[in-house]
Amino acid sequence: MAGYIERELTNSLLEYIKIFPATLVTGPRQSGKSTFLKNVLKDYTYLTFDDFKTTNFFREDPEGFFNKYKSKIIFDEVQKEPSIFNFIKKYIDENRSEYGKYILTGSNQFIMLEQITESLAGRIGLLTLLPFQRKEIKMDLRDKSIFKGGYPELVVRNYANEDPWYSAYIDTYLNKDVRQLSKIGDMRDFRKLVELLAANTSQILNMTTYSKELGISVSTIKRWISVLEASYVIFLLEPFHNNLKKRIIKSPKIYFYDTGLVSYITGIETQKHFDSGPMAGAIFENYIISELEKIRYHNNKKFGIFYIRTSNGLEVDLVIKSKGKTSLIEIKKNSSLNFGFLKPIKTFLKNDQKGYLVYTGENYEYSDNLQILNYRDFLEQSYMLF
Repeated sequence: MAGYIERELTNSLLEYIKIFPATLVTGPRQSGKSTFLKNVLKDYTYLTFDDFKTTNFFREDPEGFFNKYKSKIIFDEVQKEPSIFNFIKKYIDENRSEYGKYILTGSNQFIMLEQITESLAGRIGLLTLLPFQRKEIKMDLRDKSIFKGGYPELVVRNYANEDPWYSAYIDTYLNKDVRQLSKIGDMRDFRKLVELLAANTSQILNMTTYSKELGISVSTIKRWISVLEASYVIFLLEPFHNNLKKRIIKSPKIYFYDTGLVSYITGIETQKHFDSGPMAGAIFENYIISELEKIRYHNNKKFGIFYIRTSNGLEVDLVIKSKGKTSLIEIKKNSSLNFGFLKPIKTFLKNDQKGYLVYTGENYEYSDNLQILNYRDFLEQSYMLF
């Protein structure tokens, strides 16, 4: 297809189709899953369960359906037909040595992972495609993506008409994904929760406060948070407990996979509005951490990410644990270097660990195990963390 942008997930997908009979690619709506698969696997037949003809054929004659579509098939939006997993298991088990037979996609985790656990354990590889990461965006739009986000359709259109796009995106998400995942009685309250979370991105998740503000139970807030996680709108950063015991805050912090969604919900429209607004630091922190999440998923890396905050307010924004290595990272949307920014890292940093202050200023040589880096260089060198 003309204008296709190569995705970082490509190598992992090509590796998985040599290892597993089936591969599942999950990710949020509009992250580019269908476009990605059609371009990388051009010799595969593409079918979507958004098409009523495909759905009816499968429902009315599943044996005939799989007799026609035997191998090298992409099944898009499989969560809409969960019974297909049992048939896929059957046809995989007829020849377990045939790899790359089926590619599945979907935009929510709960339904699919439940089916996989029951039907396809050991037969399927799991991959995730998120919106564009910085490396996938053309140079002149990379800094704008900090607050405009990385959804492919917006990026390729140079962020033209993003307001109506995000409005339609949220309406589609609420009307389709949410109703499918959970019986939510009042969609207005659910939307208010999304707005509260966006206004508090990069902050500690306080479900009791949200419960009081919205007039709904904490258990309902918890369930709705799970729905937002399952459909790749938000992710939670858990606290790092290692040897800190009772001094540590135990609640997670809230982040969005796409900062453009945060900007749209909170009314940030221009670079000036973003730079001078009260949410600049929170969105910048969200951007750096969501970029690392994209790098982790798109390169199929295995590492843990956490944060540290003590009861007296001392905080390190990010802790990465990978292959026995620990890295502590402080994130600031400042261009002027203030050595006071280093205090939290220096408090917790051990001799065998690495520390990084990531900001918008120039690189600075500080010490052997503590570096001060411009965020662009930090993201380009992030492989060193893993």
